[in-house]
Amino acid sequence: MKFKLTLMAGLLLSARLFAQQHAEQDHSKYVAPTDPLVQQKLAKWQDIKFGLLMHWGTYSQWGIVESWSLCPEDEGWCERRGPHAHDWYEYKKAYEGIAKEFNPVKFDPERWAAAARNAGMKYVVFTTKHHDGFAMFDSKYTDYKITNTPFKSNPKSNVTKEVLAAFRNQGFMTGTYFSKPDWNNEYYWWKYFPPKDRNVSYDPKKRPELWNKFKDFTYNQIEELMSDYGSVDILWLDGGWVRPFSTIDPNISWQKTIPYDQDIDMARIAKMARSHQPGLLVVDRTVTGEFENYVTPEQSIPDHHMPIPWESCMTMGDSWSYIPKENFKSTRKLVHTLVDIVAKGGNLLLNIAPGPDGAWHKEAYQRLEEIGKWINVNGTGIYETKPLAPYRQGKWAYTQKGKTTYAFYLANENEKLPATLKPEGLALTANTRITLAGNKKALKVKNGGIELPAKVITEAGVQPAYLFVID
Repeated sequence: MKFKLTLMAGLLLSARLFAQQHAEQDHSKYVAPTDPLVQQKLAKWQDIKFGLLMHWGTYSQWGIVESWSLCPEDEGWCERRGPHAHDWYEYKKAYEGIAKEFNPVKFDPERWAAAARNAGMKYVVFTTKHHDGFAMFDSKYTDYKITNTPFKSNPKSNVTKEVLAAFRNQGFMTGTYFSKPDWNNEYYWWKYFPPKDRNVSYDPKKRPELWNKFKDFTYNQIEELMSDYGSVDILWLDGGWVRPFSTIDPNISWQKTIPYDQDIDMARIAKMARSHQPGLLVVDRTVTGEFENYVTPEQSIPDHHMPIPWESCMTMGDSWSYIPKENFKSTRKLVHTLVDIVAKGGNLLLNIAPGPDGAWHKEAYQRLEEIGKWINVNGTGIYETKPLAPYRQGKWAYTQKGKTTYAFYLANENEKLPATLKPEGLALTANTRITLAGNKKALKVKNGGIELPAKVITEAGVQPAYLFVID
């Protein structure tokens, strides 16, 4: 039986979620980088707007949520299933045993990179290690890794190296997702104490010798990624509960539950990483300060323009990790999401999850192809643009580049252009020069509205969003 919220409970929950969302969008304490190389790379990253995130690991073999079923918290995303669900210790043993059967023989990063490029994506962030600690790279600091599976004999077994190389060859900026917590490491979930939740299983202040070993382990793995895998543009760190206690925001519910100071020494890590990768963007997610070069709202879009570097990380379907039957968002929804984010000054990092065989769902390729067709006509209003007030208003979204204004009309499903359109929040005069992207015919403005001839409407066809170029 599903629990039904009463009206009052629902209102209270909505209020809490609203308050938390606004707390997470309040980045008045954002610290802009001072290193000129980092500034240059950040500016470049802000211009390219659209990236690909991939969650992939042994959890894909079972088609379950990434890592979280290992976490002994009473939350929906942590729910265990299967024959070992009743016993956490047996479950963890079985989960870590997936590595013995993980063999993604259809792994083809060149096909991924080509599809992403054709869709208009320009950067990639790949999960080199999630919270479960399984390394998708050939780390010498753990045996729990992709090169210690049945896939080890494959010439592409070091998948992180292959992914980064394939995307780099297509002109992408490259990023490495790395989880700071590691639930496989004995110095994080120390076996003397069973873990109670996602956090370290002991108090680091009481056992500094253990915590220092974990800090060194983390440093060493990140150094491998920064020195052995070619040029890297972004170090994208997840697991925001691993943070100095002083950085906890009491207005955010999940941060209030962090019991210990888990200072991983980001200054040391960032200095080392940039010694190998000058200008590297460091994204210590949710930990406001000098090591969060841009902020990353998750599965949400801010309700307002944010004047700092930011990126919404969102899923193409419902799940971050592979599930056999995924509910993919429509092309229209994905295009609207991209436009909404760019109009508010952000980037979209869109997640696609490879399966246990190393292949994407066919629908993922279809969505990228359809997005690419739209981008080919309308990308001029996306890339290298700046947000323009009123940003988003009604069915309209605005960007600018130099003296050119771009006005996106976000259409309903299967909606053709009407004979007259009046942009909300934007004043037009009869002397305004305006065209529809993909069509050179100048359109007339009458009483502040754009007049669209029947031929222009027919030639435009049905699009998820229509772009008007205003000089």
